[in-house]
Amino acid sequence: MALQFQNTLTGNKEVFTPIDNQRVTVYLCGPTVYNYAHIGNARPAVVFDVLNRLLRHHYPQVLFARNITDVDDKINKQSQQSGQSIQTISGKYARAYNEDLSALNVLPPDIEPHATEHIAEMIVMIQTLIDKGHAYEQDGHVLFDVTTYADYGQLSKRDLDDMLAGARVDVADYKKNPGDFVLWKPSSDDLPGWDSPWGRGRPGWHIECSAMAAKHLGKVIDIHCGGRDLIFPHHENEIAQSCCANDESLFARYWLHNGFITMSDQKMSKSLGNIALIRDVLKEHNGEVVRWVLLSAHYRQSVNWSDKSVAQARKTLDRLYRILADVSDITANDSEPDAELVAALNDDLNTPQAFARLIALAKSLQKSHDADEQAELKGLLIASAELLGVLQSDPQQWFEDKQTTSDDLKETVEQLIQERETARKNKDWQRSDDIRDELDTMGVVIEDSADGTRWHLKEK
Repeated sequence: MALQFQNTLTGNKEVFTPIDNQRVTVYLCGPTVYNYAHIGNARPAVVFDVLNRLLRHHYPQVLFARNITDVDDKINKQSQQSGQSIQTISGKYARAYNEDLSALNVLPPDIEPHATEHIAEMIVMIQTLIDKGHAYEQDGHVLFDVTTYADYGQLSKRDLDDMLAGARVDVADYKKNPGDFVLWKPSSDDLPGWDSPWGRGRPGWHIECSAMAAKHLGKVIDIHCGGRDLIFPHHENEIAQSCCANDESLFARYWLHNGFITMSDQKMSKSLGNIALIRDVLKEHNGEVVRWVLLSAHYRQSVNWSDKSVAQARKTLDRLYRILADVSDITANDSEPDAELVAALNDDLNTPQAFARLIALAKSLQKSHDADEQAELKGLLIASAELLGVLQSDPQQWFEDKQTTSDDLKETVEQLIQERETARKNKDWQRSDDIRDELDTMGVVIEDSADGTRWHLKEK
């Protein structure tokens, strides 16, 4: 199957055709570094890490950029509350973000531009927009005039006239139109600022990504991705200012947006108090378990984070690693990823289908008793898993991990034993045998007795 994506810009699933077959460009909106990142921030990083890996499988060169927003009002507020400098705060949380993603097996970006290192490029782009009649200065602010860009709203499918008609009356008095957005704003002495033709100030959020993408990837890029909460206004505004400044009809040819995370079927929000930081989650769960959960649903759909989904991911990975451990004496052949698994990912990053194929490959390996076939299947499994960023640990190390005997594993095993007992009472012998086999692949030995069923882990 040809590589294809659901393009938010057109609303259609389209075959991917890069501008240059020798060099694919991708931009992912990164974090605003004022605090530790939460699990919702991890999803686009993990999802589009699979995109990054898949593109590298197909093309000789991929330039993958993921920015760091290190100038922002949230950072300023954190600085004022903590008494720490802006640089100290942004540096600390940028490092923490990359550490967290590394634990989730996310490849580092080829380019990690920081907003504060690109102020000069932003000023040039803003001045260009003024010179071309797309922006204006008022009261120390520079704003983009949305009425000068006929295609404004094309990404979010919003009509400009409707947006302006429905806008609040009490908008800032320095705006010509309610929908105009800030490119540059003044800074007081206690806030970070840079000299500019419009006075000492700092950039608006949207101009940062446009300037950094243009410098490092080009005026028109292949793929722009991020969470669907960024479609409007951030990505819509990026398109407007980039196209107008660069005299291009497109900023990015394909737009990919991931869905949200729910926490035990509830929306994740501060008001509900259910926001989980990545590093807190990693204290309880292996990074591959977290990654598996985040990829378990199609990226455009929401994914549910719960005790059940985490336990299921751990159980599945335990089973896969047990199969690999059982053939640890077999040297894997060098292999390309499995064609069916690649086809699943080619179909708009269908990770659930790719996971299903990975599990099928593992089962084939488990059933094989021929050394040559085992070497072939093991190589195929490892190469395929690498595309998904899983099975990256040594099997022995995986089972030596303290989490192997965690409450999650105990809960999973005891639940399966209870299901098996129910199946036996109902004389559902097939289901009973299937559960025993499942426990066996997890490395669990069960012993039936008059006092009930006992279990323990296999000796290594």
